[in-house]
Amino acid sequence: MAMKDYSDEFKADAVALYESTPGATYKDIAADLGINRATLREWVLRDRERRGIAPTGLRTGGTTAARAGHPAGSGDPEMRIRQLEARVAELEASERKPATERDILRRAAKYSAGETNW
Repeated sequence: MAMKDYSDEFKADAVALYESTPGATYKDIAADLGINRATLREWVLRDRERRGIAPTGLRTGGTTAARAGHPAGSGDPEMRIRQLEARVAELEASERKPATERDILRRAAKYSAGETNW
């Protein structure tokens, strides 16, 4: 199989999509974009290295009570506010995912259309 040459913009968009999607796996995002999982992983690791962020290993995919949509116990109100703020941030990130995917696919379609010489 021939190696594909992806544009820097496509790579950056793919990394941004992965980073902005809570609970995403390399496999999920790579399948959505039609690329190899290892390729996406390499792009993400290079980007993190470039930004000076240490590799974090595996993402935690566990669901806490607040993430599952169930309020935590009647504990500290400040803690409840932090949980709700985290949930809002998670929902905003999941809202951005379809828009980012659409933009990536549009750019890929334009790029592919420009490559055909028939």
